[in-house]
Amino acid sequence: MRTNHLSLAIILLISIASSAAPRLTVVVAVDGMRQETLDQLRPYWQQGGLRTLSEEAYQTTVRFPHIVYGGSECVATFMTGTTPSEHGIAADTYFRRSDRRPHAILEDNNEQGIGCTAALSPRNLLSATIGDEIRIRYGERAHIYALGLNAYSTILMAGHGADGCCWLDPATANWVSTSYYGEQLPLALSDWNAGTRRQELLARTWTPRIDIDLYSAPTEQERKNGFSYTAADNLLLSPVANTMVIESALALQKQEHLGEDNIPDLLCLHLSTRSPQATTDQLCSAEQEDMYLWLNQDLGYLIDQLARIVGVQHLRVVVMGKPLLGQNTESLAAARMPAQYFNVDRAAALTATYLMALYGTERWVDGGYGQSIYLNRPLIEQKHIPLPQLQQQVAAFLMDFEGVEAAYPFTEALGSVSLANTVNKRGFGDVVFTLQPHWLLKADDRAVLDHVVEEDPIVPVMIWSGAYQAFPTGVSDATQIKALLIGN
Repeated sequence: MRTNHLSLAIILLISIASSAAPRLTVVVAVDGMRQETLDQLRPYWQQGGLRTLSEEAYQTTVRFPHIVYGGSECVATFMTGTTPSEHGIAADTYFRRSDRRPHAILEDNNEQGIGCTAALSPRNLLSATIGDEIRIRYGERAHIYALGLNAYSTILMAGHGADGCCWLDPATANWVSTSYYGEQLPLALSDWNAGTRRQELLARTWTPRIDIDLYSAPTEQERKNGFSYTAADNLLLSPVANTMVIESALALQKQEHLGEDNIPDLLCLHLSTRSPQATTDQLCSAEQEDMYLWLNQDLGYLIDQLARIVGVQHLRVVVMGKPLLGQNTESLAAARMPAQYFNVDRAAALTATYLMALYGTERWVDGGYGQSIYLNRPLIEQKHIPLPQLQQQVAAFLMDFEGVEAAYPFTEALGSVSLANTVNKRGFGDVVFTLQPHWLLKADDRAVLDHVVEEDPIVPVMIWSGAYQAFPTGVSDATQIKALLIGN
């Protein structure tokens, strides 16, 4: 009978542990991290963070139910549990009709940069993030911070209600921010900027950690000469940047006592596996593989230190991949499926000529950007031409372009399976088109622009917790991650 009481007590303790919110949740988004690469490299990790996660974490792979452009829309989807049609972030940039130019989606002239010139805020993010939900539930008692390599990803991880949000300036390796989150940097990051550790890391030369022949995918050039980079010259494309984020995050935890009381805190980190010569998320070089080796070490250090300080039973770590560069175009070419480019500026110019032939010599088109053609609405209204009529004509005209798979007036695009979760009025124009597989978007005066990373990108998600937690099986959609975390 005594044994039965003991068993009941154990079950009760497990139940309590599984239902209690962790004191500190760390969410890590990693540019370019793919499940196939994690599987390929796992035998090389005898220890470290990725090894721990592979053995102890809840693991799944998820798809994005919307078109992915290699920008920060994936982070917004993860953090809000909604799609771009709801959270409003279709890509890093959008076309503004007033000046007919592209603008940063987080641009906000009401704010000022702290340590930088970027005037940014999360105001165009329309849905609540994980951090916002924590702020709503616990108010100012909760502490919410985000640190990262890229302003857009870091701000979208921070959400609206964070106490602080900072990213690395690639030129100075200083932490910078926006006045939206306060007039000063967190003290721990100000101390970092003034300290010597930053210079120590910048002075590093990045060379292979192991013999070049031991890597699984070195290029011929790497087999001959290896690789060598100075961290100061390639900061955001080197493992030193990830190390800076991890060490600064630990300094911030110590300064702000994150996870040291019973009120849940959130720490969001943006890291990368992208290397200087990378043109794809697929593993194609020793330097990319080396990025994973360093990431494994840095994540291991982060988990070990936080588990020691916060207590392993009070800590939860979430690591998720973020599509960035997509498929290897060289591999496609070798398979006789070469990537081709669709020039959106040329499409807009030809559309303008077509409309001039129909309606007279006027500026009927404001421009082309992303997967959209933007019409001159004031002129159309002035000429008393029904807008739906021109939209249908332009959509039919675009269908004759090589590479175009389908074209729709904006309102009809909502009926397309591939566009329904993607389009929103800020991110798309009057006529929306999709491209056939392996076609990339390009513009005359810019480099490759907003090219679709993959038709159906799949990324890994790993959730590690020192306390017992029962996670559901079959999680396959990126929008499910927020509820998974908020609900546990």
